Amino acid sequence: MTDTSRLLQAYDEQLRTDAETPSAISVTRLGPLRLVTFLGGRGFVTYRDLGGADEPEVRKLVADAIAHFRADGGITKVEWKTRGHDHAPGLHDALLEHGFVPEDPESIMIGEAAALAADVPLPDGVTLRQVTEEPDVRAMCAMQDEVFGAPVSDETANAILRRQALGDGMELWVAEADGQIVTAGRLEPVADTEVAGIWGGSTRPEWRGRGIYRALTAARARSALALGKTLIHSDSTEYSRPILERYGFVKVSTTTPYAWER
Repeated sequence: MTDTSRLLQAYDEQLRTDAETPSAISVTRLGPLRLVTFLGGRGFVTYRDLGGADEPEVRKLVADAIAHFRADGGITKVEWKTRGHDHAPGLHDALLEHGFVPEDPESIMIGEAAALAADVPLPDGVTLRQVTEEPDVRAMCAMQDEVFGAPVSDETANAILRRQALGDGMELWVAEADGQIVTAGRLEPVADTEVAGIWGGSTRPEWRGRGIYRALTAARARSALALGKTLIHSDSTEYSRPILERYGFVKVSTTTPYAWER
């Protein structure tokens, strides 16, 4: 088995279904699908695979899934997470027909935590720390909203604070300069696996290219190792993918979210 095949197998076996939804408030099974509801009116569709479904069966799964969420008036948006290596005939067209819109694809990256856990020098005046207090969490989320081009709102911060209250091991890390958060990201250890995820990586444009995101990633990798996690997973943008590749990470597949809004 090639290294890529081994890592893809680890991804499929350890990082799909329950591992993706630690903060779910309900999960409904629909054949191979898991229809997940989160606080805040968010729905999510995931699965290990589609069980060999053919195109008519895939179309019926999509129709039944969106009917499930439409019937719940509290759901305002739904994400269907696709993977490039899945056998899913007709899925793209079926999602479009039911009002889903594809977002930007990302690379599914997996590699050894030890490869990322290097000492990385920071620019003068920049420091790293883990944050836990509500004002820090809200400041971090506001910065990420700005970087990702979204209106600054309480929605993301409220969701993160609810996750913190669950005590599932999620860690929030930031880099600061002159009292301002300039880079941020999460570490999410996955229970009962050898994997931790790194998520939400964002850096203010004027601070990019100085090694700060790399240093923050290394800090999260060291924390993962301390927790006994030997592999790191990330769904990476084209900004962060090359950073991980330089440290031996492998692109095992792609993922494209499809979004529906009421």
